[in-house]
Amino acid sequence: MRQATSRSARSRGACEDRQPATRTNLYDEVTARIVAELEAGRLPWVQPWGRTGGTGPGLPRNALTGRNYSGVNILILWGAVIEQGWPSQSWLTFRQALEAGGAVRKGERGQCVVYADRFTPEAERARAARDGDDAKAVPFLKRFTVFNVAQCEGLREGLACDPAPLPEREIVPVAEEVIAASGVEFRVGGNRAFYVPSHDFVQVPPQPAFFEQVNYYRTCLHELTHATGHAKRLDRDLTNAFGSKDYAREELVAEMGSAFLCAALGIVPTVRHADYIGSWLEVLREDHRAIFRAASAASKAADWLLARHREAEAVREAGRAAA
Repeated sequence: MRQATSRSARSRGACEDRQPATRTNLYDEVTARIVAELEAGRLPWVQPWGRTGGTGPGLPRNALTGRNYSGVNILILWGAVIEQGWPSQSWLTFRQALEAGGAVRKGERGQCVVYADRFTPEAERARAARDGDDAKAVPFLKRFTVFNVAQCEGLREGLACDPAPLPEREIVPVAEEVIAASGVEFRVGGNRAFYVPSHDFVQVPPQPAFFEQVNYYRTCLHELTHATGHAKRLDRDLTNAFGSKDYAREELVAEMGSAFLCAALGIVPTVRHADYIGSWLEVLREDHRAIFRAASAASKAADWLLARHREAEAVREAGRAAA
């Protein structure tokens, strides 16, 4: 009975049961969705908590493995939570729901997410061997279906749960720890927030300049994401003229990177940078892979900063244990 119910849900929602899409169509499909949100004045990377009344801050995660989704999948799954009003950001594939002792409820439709990788065709390997040069890998996207745990029933206890929101008093220290662990020089003063690649420092206005203190940290994390692009870190091109399309692309990375970091740290800011919507739309309409690249770069930046934070935490723990 349970398996029959799950097959019904699967047939109605699974990506693999739909007409197969080419790689280009998949890029177009996701980009069109993001463009539509921006045209409506909504930022797709605005976290869904506070808008649905149920879910708390956090990145979408796989309920069985506990692993966070990354890149453009964060935007896709956040969007689904917003649209459906689900109280959780935990997801399972059809098979994982069965592994977890439950099933997807009858009639539920899954959400398509994507997996990006590269492969080298045999013909290209043969050509490279014949010509004596390097074989060129071809990028590809594969789509698969996940279901929110709110669409499932009978799941066993102990799956990866949504983290409890941090109390307000703990939010600031966590953000300060991430900033300190990054190793990036921070200067406080003036009335503008910016990062200077040539001298590798971030400057932000003092906290009293912000109507709500938590927005100071969101701004810090935005600029800190820019700083991860320095050549000695993740080596993104930061030499872009103001107003150029490459400048807009980097701003898109910093905007999403800050949102991803806020989600991971449990910070709920009340303002978002929307100054660049016009330039972002121009970039996305011209290049259907731009949102994929930007989301991937933002995830890598957030992961880099969070990894430094974990390393610093481990050192502090070791010091306390030795004391």
